[in-house]
Amino acid sequence: MLIRQNAFDGKERMLKGALHCHTTRSDGDGTPEEVIRLHVSKGYDFLAITDHRRYNYKNFAPETDITIIPGMEYDSTFERGLGFRCFHIVCLGPDDETNGFAQDQYFESGHSTCQEDFQPYLDWLHKNGQMTIYAHPEWSSTPTKYFDRLRGNFAMEVWNTGCAEEGNEDMNAPYWDEILGEGQPLFGVATDDGHPMRQHCRGWVMVRAKSRSVKDIFAALKEGAFYASTGPVIHDFYVEDGIAHIQCDPAAWIEFSSDMHPTRRIRSEEGKTITEASYDLSRYGGYRYVRASVVGENGLRAWTNPIFLPEYKELETACEDSFR
Repeated sequence: MLIRQNAFDGKERMLKGALHCHTTRSDGDGTPEEVIRLHVSKGYDFLAITDHRRYNYKNFAPETDITIIPGMEYDSTFERGLGFRCFHIVCLGPDDETNGFAQDQYFESGHSTCQEDFQPYLDWLHKNGQMTIYAHPEWSSTPTKYFDRLRGNFAMEVWNTGCAEEGNEDMNAPYWDEILGEGQPLFGVATDDGHPMRQHCRGWVMVRAKSRSVKDIFAALKEGAFYASTGPVIHDFYVEDGIAHIQCDPAAWIEFSSDMHPTRRIRSEEGKTITEASYDLSRYGGYRYVRASVVGENGLRAWTNPIFLPEYKELETACEDSFR
């Protein structure tokens, strides 16, 4: 049996996109025009301007050839009096009447003491047509136990340029495998969360979509038909007869990861670059899913989304039942 990860199961062109950035409409250094033009110059096909609690549909540089994904970043801070803990959510919405939010609509921050308090905010966002991403869990001081019962997010950040640069945080999926191991089929995205201009265009998603329309990009994101990257290019990722395979541009090494299993790193014995790797999942047995990472000679990394194996569906059903 062959199972190919959705990003590589088709012939559509891969589109480069940024899902989380800031401008002078909130606390970013660059104007919307400057941020858009920079992304266009770096070959981006689509961009979401996600300023804090201020919704946007608009292309502020209409002469450019780029798709603007409607969106914003929404937040809710814990009220505990000591230290800092918060929930930040990247919201991506449709560009039609199914989106419940308007251009320039502004929202106040939420207030929560735990994830159960925050779930109604998520429900409200989803009711208004938003796809949601759980943002920078390390920076938010939320280990997995603080967000593992949230429902409705389609993805979480596995790379955040701003957090990586400023605090050595949110740079290699520290909690992703815990969430996947609990039975939640959550996808992983790389974003910039750029505030200074230097932080833009360093983390992105490559999406296999039918077109550059918001509708087709959304459909691909929902299906996990994308991978995340800060540089490396991935060409294929699949499991056939219990063996995981990946193909990529020349890399320093490749890793296969899964919850409850040691990460397997594969590199050339001669110290040269490699462009493909395989790993027999029967070595340790019991794989419910597998994902891969590609690391370039410059240390930059790319992440596949997981391939969910047949056993995973049984776990997912059991976990969902436990939350009812």
